[in-house]
Amino acid sequence: MNLVMILHVLPSKKMTNSNNQVYSEIRFDWDRKEILKILNMPLIDLMWESQTIHRKFNKYDIQLASLFSVKTGGCEENCSYCSQSIYSASEIKSHPQFQVEEVLARAQIAKNEGADRFCMGWAWREIRDGKSFNAMLEMVSGVRDLGMEACVTAGMLTEEQASKLAEAGLTAYNHNLDTSPEYYKNIITTRTYEDRLDTIKRVRNAGINVCCGGIIGLGETNGDRASLLKVLSNMDPHPESVPINSLVAIEGTGLEDNQEIDSIEMIRMIATARILMPKSKIRLSAGREKLSKEAQILCFQCGANSIFYGDELLTTSNPSFQSDRKLLKEVGVSFNKDFETPEKTLSSL
Repeated sequence: MNLVMILHVLPSKKMTNSNNQVYSEIRFDWDRKEILKILNMPLIDLMWESQTIHRKFNKYDIQLASLFSVKTGGCEENCSYCSQSIYSASEIKSHPQFQVEEVLARAQIAKNEGADRFCMGWAWREIRDGKSFNAMLEMVSGVRDLGMEACVTAGMLTEEQASKLAEAGLTAYNHNLDTSPEYYKNIITTRTYEDRLDTIKRVRNAGINVCCGGIIGLGETNGDRASLLKVLSNMDPHPESVPINSLVAIEGTGLEDNQEIDSIEMIRMIATARILMPKSKIRLSAGREKLSKEAQILCFQCGANSIFYGDELLTTSNPSFQSDRKLLKEVGVSFNKDFETPEKTLSSL
């Protein structure tokens, strides 16, 4: 199968595998069969290919991103994996939006603990104008004033709202696709796949970086994973950040009985995403707490260069920042080492 499509790399820079396939170019025309073939490569070959590409396009450094739930619960979407949905029978209750000062205090703690990026989440179907949105703009501006990148995830938005977020200094907007277009209807029915793509277009048109990825372990096939990666890798430009999540099966959600994925599946997704999107931040996200130290190291080796950092991921737990810093030092990758010793940790508030 010929994968040659030279866009940005000189011929002398090409890298080929044993089948003379070229993976070193930045492309936006991957097809599903090509991606599935890469995803199913012998693991040792896949890891070699992805690490070679990662070393070519990136340094071995890890971005530390902290995630905080500004508005928890009460979401009108019926995403079957989410405990914040009003359709979920889980114990998550709706919580009023935190005040600007409280959120910026959390951001300061995250910065003190070493985070470079502060991500804020609202359990909304869509952003609505008014007091809450104005507060969001203040939070974005305040996080930027702290010298951190600011990311927001809050559902769908209008072109005008995207423009205002850009003016406030928003670095990135997160809006995940979750899964493949074909499998999507099995996960959510209150928002279409096209709705998600339209939101991403509005973000991009406003000049805001795109943070867009998906979740594995929803019951999808390898073909669905390849299809999801096709949508992401055919975006031009590629999303600046691509979170790869594994399902955290929460009691009371529609997917509470789904089995935990094998860590090898996560490694394969990370490696394939790196080959397809050489310069994107590939973020090892939800489910990382279930991965062994060794599995996380292999993900870093294959191209993961960002993690969510801190004790919580919206409504699920996450490794402590102390354990993460210890792991990153053991691995020998670069990360933000300049931080103050905080009086309080994120988990103590």
